[in-house]
Amino acid sequence: MNLILTVLEIVAPVFLLAAIGFTWVKLGFDYRIEFVTRLAMTLSVPALIFVALMQTEIAPDALTTVSLAAVAAYGLVTLGCFIIVKLGRMELRTYLAPLIFGNTGNLGLPLALFAFGDEGLGYAVVIFAIMAIYSFTFGVWLVSGGGSLSKVIKEPLVGATLLGALFMLVDWQTPRFLTNTIELVGQMAIPMMLITLGVAVARLKPRSVSKAIVTSVLKAALCIGAAWAAGVWFALDPVPFAVLVLQVATPVAVTSYLLAVKYEADGDAVAGLVVVSTLLSVLYIPLTLAFLV
Repeated sequence: MNLILTVLEIVAPVFLLAAIGFTWVKLGFDYRIEFVTRLAMTLSVPALIFVALMQTEIAPDALTTVSLAAVAAYGLVTLGCFIIVKLGRMELRTYLAPLIFGNTGNLGLPLALFAFGDEGLGYAVVIFAIMAIYSFTFGVWLVSGGGSLSKVIKEPLVGATLLGALFMLVDWQTPRFLTNTIELVGQMAIPMMLITLGVAVARLKPRSVSKAIVTSVLKAALCIGAAWAAGVWFALDPVPFAVLVLQVATPVAVTSYLLAVKYEADGDAVAGLVVVSTLLSVLYIPLTLAFLV
């Protein structure tokens, strides 16, 4: 019973905030998702990443090990998802990127924070940054054929990650007044991303639900297995191990739908994956946490 209550305390705020966004839209209130997403990805999330890295107590060798484990996990996920797409005779350009890249920002960061505190958030930020760089290069190339290094360099979250890592490694700190300001900006990120997730799910019009269900179940099993194997192989400590599994196992990101629409892939099919995998995560994420907490 205590374990169940602990898991509920961790996941309930995440899904309740998403439910607020979902209900907001269903009640007919306006929500400018493009503006909020831009605000989050260019200001609040980079601020959150920078402060989390600057203030984290992760040892450099542990940081390197987690990074290598994350790269290995995503390598296994990429190979497994490629096989799933090919065996299922699905369109590579539409399905592969959404299956690889999970919702490590909107869902993964809050889960890591609520489950494992500031230490967990520090590890989650590192894994999120690795996934984001992979997504903005290989992911965009998959969907559009036009991924480039310049797109990565221009992303504020990448700059914030590199700057935060520098401050962490050399043990620098910004002046207190500036740190307080950046922290306030970063504190907007998690509730804003979760509410936006609920709004986005409420507005999606999915199709091919039966295919989305089967594919989402396979994705969840593959991602958990790949992250677990990478964590064991690199002998991660309990907290980074748990955070790696949680981050890699997050459901299909809403940004995958936005990219599919932007580059004229099958947006409705991706919408189905987002909705189904997000709903499915309400079941499998608490179960996964029960084994990790």
